[in-house]
Amino acid sequence: MPKFFYQAVKLDGELIAGEIDAANEETLRQQLQRDGLILIEARTSKSLLARLKRVRQRRLNHKEISILTRELATLLEAGMTLDRSLQILVDLSGQPHLARVLADLQERVRGGATFSRALEEQDGQFPRLYINMVKAGEAGGALDQVLDRLADYLERLAELRQTVISALVYPAILLVVAALSVIMLLVFVVPQFTVLFEDMGAALPLPTQIVVAAGDLFRNYWWAMLCAMALIAVVIERWLQNPVVRESVDRRVLALPLFGELIWKMETARLCHTLSTLLKNGLPLLTALTLAREVVSNRKIAGLLIEAGDDLKHGRGLAAPLARLQALPDLALQMIRVGEESGSLDAMLAKVAGIYDRETRASVQRLLTLLEPLLIIGLGVIVAGIIISILMAILGANELVF
Repeated sequence: MPKFFYQAVKLDGELIAGEIDAANEETLRQQLQRDGLILIEARTSKSLLARLKRVRQRRLNHKEISILTRELATLLEAGMTLDRSLQILVDLSGQPHLARVLADLQERVRGGATFSRALEEQDGQFPRLYINMVKAGEAGGALDQVLDRLADYLERLAELRQTVISALVYPAILLVVAALSVIMLLVFVVPQFTVLFEDMGAALPLPTQIVVAAGDLFRNYWWAMLCAMALIAVVIERWLQNPVVRESVDRRVLALPLFGELIWKMETARLCHTLSTLLKNGLPLLTALTLAREVVSNRKIAGLLIEAGDDLKHGRGLAAPLARLQALPDLALQMIRVGEESGSLDAMLAKVAGIYDRETRASVQRLLTLLEPLLIIGLGVIVAGIIISILMAILGANELVF
């Protein structure tokens, strides 16, 4: 009998994890349900061949899931059955990996599985939050409405992500061009003067020696530098996998000027979008908060949300513990408090998300306004430093001659 490692949610919203022996995942689900638990994720050890097969399979990206959800919602709203809707999407799909997933979903639905169950059996292709929202829609008999809200939610998150990525394209290109320019100077230009200095036999000034040594390093040991950078990247990645270290780093990131404010606003918008969508789908607030904090990438904020969830279990509401912990900006906290008092928390969270979507775009523009001239000035200073170091050597050699 295989051993399953699982994550589940109690009826009061507490997230727990453990391991248990079960014949299969369905048996595990039934055992947990008898104990008053809702299964969220289950994993078991697999053969090496199965692992390699999963790696080879292309994963669905956020855009493909968003388009799939929108098209499926449209077909269901038009009166199509789920089976027929999936068949249409299989026929229209031009991507083999997407058609494979859709065909598997259709086969499982035809076999009697619920749509949420079919999604769970796709080896992690769909996020847990997505599956739980579909499950809530099935329980309420409004799958088409839930999928429509899901599509709106995914599109808003994609738009927010695309805004940030698009804004960072130009600085990234500028940074790469700057680095290549400096490397070309050190590798191709500086060595030409090095030969001249050696012929003169003059002692080089310290700045010139540093520039020449940097050029030799890039020219002769570029492979060692690439290996060192790859090793450093692996070490940092492993280091950040430590929860304590990750939370400490995320806390310091939030304290950074401008950049920390941008991260805070992005996380607020993402969290409020998710909470609003979950609440509109009929999930209890505590369960919604447990699921919504998974979309928060900053571990410091996620830790504060866990504490707020503990307070929420004791009937203290959402706004009060969030305000005590200062987990969200003041405006968001005030609007959440108003939403709780008026009984329209889901609608107020949607408004908060819209506000901080716009605030995120404005913060990105302010950051770029400062970042672009800094990059240009930094490149100018480095290039000027290389040129000045060469001129110092040339002028020193001329003084010796005369």
